[in-house]
Amino acid sequence: MSLNSWNGGFVATVTVTAGSSGTNGWTVSMTLPSGATITNTWNAQASGTSGAVRFTNVSYNGRIAAGQSTQFGFQGTGSATGMTPSCTAS
Repeated sequence: MSLNSWNGGFVATVTVTAGSSGTNGWTVSMTLPSGATITNTWNAQASGTSGAVRFTNVSYNGRIAAGQSTQFGFQGTGSATGMTPSCTAS
């Protein structure tokens, strides 16, 4: 995950990379720091805007060939300090 932050906001870019057998869908989960809120998401579907949030693939980026990757991003308000994503594949 790469992060660009400023006083009061941030933009995060998350790379999802398939393992040796590829994937037909993915989910990334993370817990936002207290006071942080997601205001915009691209290339993923967000479930929730604060606290524990989940991002799932959209129709055009769920299938990832073995060893290949896709990216999604989101913008938020507050501080992004301490965000650590975890990914699962379907």
